[in-house]
Amino acid sequence: MHDVLDDPYRLGHPRKAPHLGRRAFRSFIHFFSYHLFLKRGSRRTVDAAGFRLAVLPTVFDPRRFLTSEFFAAHLGTLDLGGLRVADVGTGSGILALAAARAGAERVLAVDINPNAARAAVENAAANGLGDRVAGIGSNLLSAVAPEPMFDLILSSPPSFPGEPRDVADRAWVAGPDYRDIAGLFVQARERLTPGGRMLVLFSSDSDLHRLGALISEAGFAARLVGERSIVLESFVLYELRPV
Repeated sequence: MHDVLDDPYRLGHPRKAPHLGRRAFRSFIHFFSYHLFLKRGSRRTVDAAGFRLAVLPTVFDPRRFLTSEFFAAHLGTLDLGGLRVADVGTGSGILALAAARAGAERVLAVDINPNAARAAVENAAANGLGDRVAGIGSNLLSAVAPEPMFDLILSSPPSFPGEPRDVADRAWVAGPDYRDIAGLFVQARERLTPGGRMLVLFSSDSDLHRLGALISEAGFAARLVGERSIVLESFVLYELRPV
């Protein structure tokens, strides 16, 4: 793994496994979040990151979880003028909209959940960004031609290993040993233009050793560009560049 400068989370390096109590608490949070929020069968409207967003059934809610607004705030500090962007695992489309607001010329919002792809398009139109945001249902980037077409790829993938119960739960768990996102970084690298980069968000409780290995195997170097600590964990944002 290419070392990450000033990274206390040591992406790609072995770490001690969380103790039993922490794993049990994490399982409880997952159970609670799934039954109360993730598998929700109703549509709701929320305000997040300066957008009014429709959250369709089974779609990740950016107001219930803090990761989306943290990532969107980082995008707000960037000049994405004229860039072509993909948002993989778009959910409500909040990051796709934030990229368009930051100047991106075209944004493709991608999600395996068809309700999420629809929500992203609907929310882009409702927030005056419909001419620059398109949506597509796809397992990662498999439905997108493997050609260099994006200057920036965004992703806030599920942070934890485990077998998802259904499509809603795929916003939280990524399959055993991160099976469901194992191809993300190779697919992203194939679709980046020369000089392009990827921004990806994990939890400090993610298996950063395994994720770092996937990133390195895909031919990326990583550096920590943002973090936010809360009581339970920290959100860690990495910039990946091909090497």
